[in-house]
Amino acid sequence: MNKEGDTVDREDIDRFAAHSASWWDPSGSFRPLHRINPARIGFIRRHLLSHFRRDARSLRPFDGLTLVDIGCGGGLVAEPMARLGFSVTGIDAGAEAIDAARVHANASGLGIDYRVTTADAVARTGERFDVALALELVEHVPDRDLFLAGLGRLVKPGGVFIGATLNRTTRSYALAIVGAEYLLGWLPRGTHDWNRFVRPSEFVLGLRRGGLTATQLTGLGYDLLNRKWSETADLSVNYMVVAVRQ
Repeated sequence: MNKEGDTVDREDIDRFAAHSASWWDPSGSFRPLHRINPARIGFIRRHLLSHFRRDARSLRPFDGLTLVDIGCGGGLVAEPMARLGFSVTGIDAGAEAIDAARVHANASGLGIDYRVTTADAVARTGERFDVALALELVEHVPDRDLFLAGLGRLVKPGGVFIGATLNRTTRSYALAIVGAEYLLGWLPRGTHDWNRFVRPSEFVLGLRRGGLTATQLTGLGYDLLNRKWSETADLSVNYMVVAVRQ
């Protein structure tokens, strides 16, 4: 049972661990993450190119910059970031996820620093990064305010945080839980707790407490006909936030 002040849900870790063998199976338990990844990666790349004034024509535009992927899972985002030139640190509280990430990165010839740890633990070491990512993670954290307030400690002055989560609305309950978990079977039942979904205002305020200023909010919507995710102005279900540290 989680206590106040926890930023890790052991039940969630165990739930993901049960599916750790399928992290890189695009038709497996993590199929929704594979499908949403192109839209997420495109959004992240575009904003970071602009922020750091890097050349979009370069194959490795982010050489020389550091990035931490918080709650990296099996490495579905960490690997594309490494290919774009970042020196990537991937952290996750689940040992099984990190094992899967290491195996896949080694097979792909990528030197990613994967660690079984938490954002709090890394922040306490004083380590800082040019970019911090927390994608599809905040809605799984027991003490959201504590987690969000601590993210700023991981970002260097002039650095960027990018997060992705689910809004706490009636529509998100219908689509992300009833639809995705019970009707379509995209996710195992019990993956999400609607009460932990995060309104944009809550996300922005939590980041501000940690010294991060939100500069962009963008929704992500799924087209059932084309089976494709894309950016949208609608924040009512999935959305992403960009914040900077001055």
